[in-house]
Amino acid sequence: METCPWCEKGKLTSVEGTVYWELPDGTRAVEITETPSSHCENCDALFQNDEIVKEIENQLFLIDTKQLAKQTKYLELMNMKRLLKRNYFDFG
Repeated sequence: METCPWCEKGKLTSVEGTVYWELPDGTRAVEITETPSSHCENCDALFQNDEIVKEIENQLFLIDTKQLAKQTKYLELMNMKRLLKRNYFDFG
């Protein structure tokens, strides 16, 4: 098991959590449920790893966010039709 990067004491468990994400155009935020997350038993932190964060940010950039409800499940978001094949502005 991994140790929590926040408190450096607690052990992490894999859970599905709810996150709130601002759309790339800044017009609103959406609630994304059932998002793969890590939870610390010690400090109660709930967070997503860098890979999940990048997947969400890329997907929100590539889809028609006007079609996105105020709340969506993580897998529903990831399966939405993309307007572009990839994020051409991601130089990382």
